Amino acid sequence: MSFPLLTVTAAVPAAGAVATAAVPAARRAAAKWLALAFSLATLVLAAVQLARFDPDSGKAFQLTESHAWITSFGVRYDLGVDGIAVVLIALTALLVPFVILAGWHDADPLEAAAPDRRWRPTQGFFALILLVEAMVVISFEATDVFLFYIFFEAMLIPVYFLVGGFGDRAGTRSEEETAARRSYAAVKFLLYNLAGGLIMMAAVIGLYAVTAHQLGTGTFSLTEIVQARADGRLQLATVTERALFLGFFFAFAVKAPLWPLHTWLPGAMGEATAPVAVLITAVVDKVGTFAMLRFCLQLFPEASKWATPVIVVLSVIGILYGALLAVAQKDIKRLIAYASISHFGFIVLGIFAMTTQGQGGATLYMVNHGISTAALMLVAGFLISRRGSRLIADYGGVQKVAPVLAGTFMVGGLATLSLPGLAPFVSEFLVLVGTFSRYPALGIVATLGIVLAALYVLVLYQRTMTGPVKEEVRGMPDLRVRELVVVGPLIALLLFLGVYPKPLTEIIDPAVGRTMSQVHRTDPKPDVPNASDVSNAPNAPTNDVEAAK
Repeated sequence: MSFPLLTVTAAVPAAGAVATAAVPAARRAAAKWLALAFSLATLVLAAVQLARFDPDSGKAFQLTESHAWITSFGVRYDLGVDGIAVVLIALTALLVPFVILAGWHDADPLEAAAPDRRWRPTQGFFALILLVEAMVVISFEATDVFLFYIFFEAMLIPVYFLVGGFGDRAGTRSEEETAARRSYAAVKFLLYNLAGGLIMMAAVIGLYAVTAHQLGTGTFSLTEIVQARADGRLQLATVTERALFLGFFFAFAVKAPLWPLHTWLPGAMGEATAPVAVLITAVVDKVGTFAMLRFCLQLFPEASKWATPVIVVLSVIGILYGALLAVAQKDIKRLIAYASISHFGFIVLGIFAMTTQGQGGATLYMVNHGISTAALMLVAGFLISRRGSRLIADYGGVQKVAPVLAGTFMVGGLATLSLPGLAPFVSEFLVLVGTFSRYPALGIVATLGIVLAALYVLVLYQRTMTGPVKEEVRGMPDLRVRELVVVGPLIALLLFLGVYPKPLTEIIDPAVGRTMSQVHRTDPKPDVPNASDVSNAPNAPTNDVEAAK
C-alpha cells in the first residue's frame, strides 16, 4: 500500500490544531511555536507533493486515494490532485506559516484584558488557523463531490470565530462598537456563505438522484460522473443540467466572491486582523474559483457554455466595481479588500473565457494574487499596529522614518497593480489575451481595471508614505526581524515568478488542457491570416504597387 500523502498533508495541520489547543494556558509561547512547527511540516509535505507530481503523466488525477465511506449513499473517500490543485495546496501551505508569524502577538490583547479566564485565546487563535488550513487542503484534494461539500462548508466555522472573536482592535472606536462591528462582519460572512452552501446542497442531492436514476447506483465520484457523461451512459436534460450548474456556481461565486455576491468580503477583511484577512482572501476564497474549474466546468460542460456570456459580463463588472470602490476608500484594509474583488473578477473572467490562455492565466492568477495580497496586507497590518489606525488620512511621511516598511509596502502595491516584472503581471496578461481572443469588447473594458489599479495603489502610497512626516508617525519603528522574515520571502517570490513563471505554468497547462477538452472547447482561430496564407492565396498581389492598386 502506497503512502497516503494527500491524507497526511491534510491531517498534519488538523492534528496541529488539536495539539495547539491542548497546550496549557500558561504556555502561550509554546503554543505559538507548536503551531508554527506543524505549519512548516505541512509545507514540507506540500513540497513533496509538488516533487512527486508529474505534469506529463497524462492522468487526470495523481497521488490518488480511494476508500469506501458511506456505501449506502455512494459516498467515497476519494482524493487526487491535478496541476491546478497541487499548486494551490502549495500556495496554502506556503502562506500559513507567514500568517502565523505575522499574527504572533494578535491574541496578546485578549490575554492581557482577561488574564484569569479559563479559555486560552492564544492557543485558540493558532488552532483555528491550522484548522482552516486542514480544511482548505482537503477541499483541494477531494474528488468526491460530497466529501468536498463537507469541508467546503465546515471551513466557515473557524473563519467565523477568527473574525468575530479575534478581530482587529485598531481604531478610535469604543470597545463595544468595535465588538459589534466584528460580530456583524462575522455573521454576515457566515450567513452569505451558508446560503450559498444550502443551495449547493440541493444541487448535490439532485446530482446524486440523477446518477442513481440513470446509472442504477448513485455516485458522488467526480471521475465516475465525468466518464459516464463522456461515454453516454449519463445524459442530463438541458433544464436539469442548467439548474444543477447554477446551484454549484452560486455557492462558488459567493465564496470567491464574484459581484454582486461580494458584499461580505470588505467587512470581513476590514474587521479581521491582517493575518486572518490574508487567510480569507488569499487562501479560503481560492476554494471558490478552484471549484469552478474542477466541478462546474467538468460536471456541467454544456451548462457552463450556456452561462458563460452572463458570467463574463459579471466578471467585468466586478473588475471595474471593485477598482472604483478601492479608489474611494479611506480605510487601508477595505481598499485592499475591494482591490481583491477586482482581482477575483479577472480570475473568473479567465476561467469562463474558455481559452487555454485564459484558464491558465486564471490559475496562475490565483497563486500570484495570494502572494501579492499577502505581502501588501501583512505590511499594511504592521503599519496599522504601529499607528493604531486604519485610516489613510492618519499617515504621512512614513518612508522617511521607516524606509524598509515603505519599500516593502511599495513592492506589494506595485504587484497589486500588476507591474511588469512582478508575478501578477504575467497572469493578468494571460487572462486578457485569452479574453481578447474570444470576447474582444469585454477584454478592452476589463483593461480599464488596470488603469484604476494604478490609481488606487499609487494614491494610497502617496498619502501614507510620502509628504511631510506627521507627528503621530515620527517615532514609528521600521520592520523588525520577525516581520522581515514574513515579508522578505513573499517579495522574493513576486520577483522570481515575475521573470520566470515557467515552473508553475508547466504544471498548470496540462490540467487546463484536459479541462478544455472536457468542456469541448478549443481556442478560437485568429481572424488575421498569416503571411504564408496571403502569399498562397489566388490572385495575391506580387508587389507593393500592385497591392496599392
